[in-house]
Amino acid sequence: MGDDFRGVTALVTGASRGLGRAYALELARRGARVVLLARSEAPLRELAVQIRERHGGPDAEVVTADLSAPGGPDLVLAELRERGLTVGLLVNNAGAGSVGPFLDRPLEPQLRSVGLNVGGLLALTHALGTEMAARGSGGIINVSSTAAFQPLPYQASYAATKAFVLSFSEALAEELRGSGVHVMAAHPGAIATGFFDGTTARINETAADAPETVAVRTLNDYARRRTASYPGWFLNRVMTWPARLLPRASVMRLARTFNRWQRFHEVSDLA
Repeated sequence: MGDDFRGVTALVTGASRGLGRAYALELARRGARVVLLARSEAPLRELAVQIRERHGGPDAEVVTADLSAPGGPDLVLAELRERGLTVGLLVNNAGAGSVGPFLDRPLEPQLRSVGLNVGGLLALTHALGTEMAARGSGGIINVSSTAAFQPLPYQASYAATKAFVLSFSEALAEELRGSGVHVMAAHPGAIATGFFDGTTARINETAADAPETVAVRTLNDYARRRTASYPGWFLNRVMTWPARLLPRASVMRLARTFNRWQRFHEVSDLA
């Protein structure tokens, strides 16, 4: 079951790099027809060529749009209709986040992050999920984060958007139980990608998962029809437990201490 995605058209958002690119490659390896979505066309074209050379099968489709922009999701949906593409699996992977003290960081990027992480995800889920429910088949993977389980000082807006994704995904999964449409939230921890590019913040790559590993484990969990996936180190899942057991104030202090240890309170943009 874990390797069989043949006959499935899978739309992957944020597919130009990092985890989205890994999802696209792994889905293609398992036989899916992949629709690649991101803002930048050139890396998507390169990825489409790589998919064809590695895996053969149906050519990957390339769609460019900014899901955080007004009308961005509508452009995607119109493009899918024009090409006659019926999405059987939606992977809401596109995401962005700000790091540093909330009041010291520019507001506009944080508003775009909320628009992408929440608004874009909702719009695509509503439109494509409605089509799936009418057919009685399909699936949605919403990429959340272990950041969803507690407030994160110095990543305040990012963690809040992922908490939304967690709550929304769990509720929608229950609403669609028995409908033939399966919804799962994936909660990776730190991943060795360029998430903090452009800032002085750094991911400790010795404690981060490879995007390829996260992609494989996410899709395995989806194939097993789980509603939650923790596709990284087991310690990442363990670190979500204190938020469910300790008083909220204690959780916030622990999160603040951890992020200060990572020097996220001192983050600045690189020139």
